[in-house]
Amino acid sequence: MTNLPTRVRIVEVGPRDGLQNENKPVSIEDRIALVNRLSNAGFGTIEAGSFVSSDWIPQMAHSDQVIAGIKRRRGTRYSALTPNLTGLNAARQAGADGVAVFASASETFSKKNINCSIDESLDRFRPVLESAKEHNLPVRGYVSCAIDCPYEDAIAPDKVLTLSRQLLELGCYEIALSDTTGKGTPASFRRLLDTMTVAINADQLALHCHDTYGQALVNVYTSLEYGISVFDSSVAGLGGCPYAKGASGNLATEDLLYLLHDLGIETGIDLDKTIEAGNFITDILECPNRSSVSQARRASR
Repeated sequence: MTNLPTRVRIVEVGPRDGLQNENKPVSIEDRIALVNRLSNAGFGTIEAGSFVSSDWIPQMAHSDQVIAGIKRRRGTRYSALTPNLTGLNAARQAGADGVAVFASASETFSKKNINCSIDESLDRFRPVLESAKEHNLPVRGYVSCAIDCPYEDAIAPDKVLTLSRQLLELGCYEIALSDTTGKGTPASFRRLLDTMTVAINADQLALHCHDTYGQALVNVYTSLEYGISVFDSSVAGLGGCPYAKGASGNLATEDLLYLLHDLGIETGIDLDKTIEAGNFITDILECPNRSSVSQARRASR
């Protein structure tokens, strides 16, 4: 077997990326309860909210109250998406101890998603990064459409590399390569990572997979072989992308944990408690739990 990382950090994005694409709104109290359950399961990083306009993403309204209301676990970072300085200030005042900015490797997607070009988005992020540094807030950079774009189709790895290096130069500590449409396969990820890991250390890269075409777990395994050791996932497979038609849920955290634990890779996360958290939120949403592991556990009982 190829040498794989001995430990992986999972970034749980369910309370943000998971809920933002669900039709049924979730109350502030239930969003807080979800974060608390995930904290109790042992997650070291939880994306707890998003400080974007509620006109864009109404499901993320009142993220300040969610972050201010959670029961904090020592050793867990509670982060939020902050597209501008206003969002950063609101996240900081609410008590977020990490933030994230998001750019796209596709010009068309950038204009559709945040109504500006790639270069304009970087100009917007510059004061965010400067202010975050002043307040000792770590900033993560998302690169959407790292594999494919719903408008431009396949994205050249060189474009992803250029944007990732620009975000690192601005001050991001980590780049999350996002397979926004979920069309990525091991072959396309190898092409991307062959380019990325020549210029950027693997420990500065993370993977954010959608499971639209059922390829998320094999893409994770491929990335493990390149030394990638940070992966985003969403409890119960919730979410998707509101600006990418047809992009279904994220990689289910329960399924990712099942794979990693069977490989002998440490995560520090309790699978059973994660399954309970997924069942909790899907019961509230009145939707199926999309995790195969959770479905199998429920059927076996």
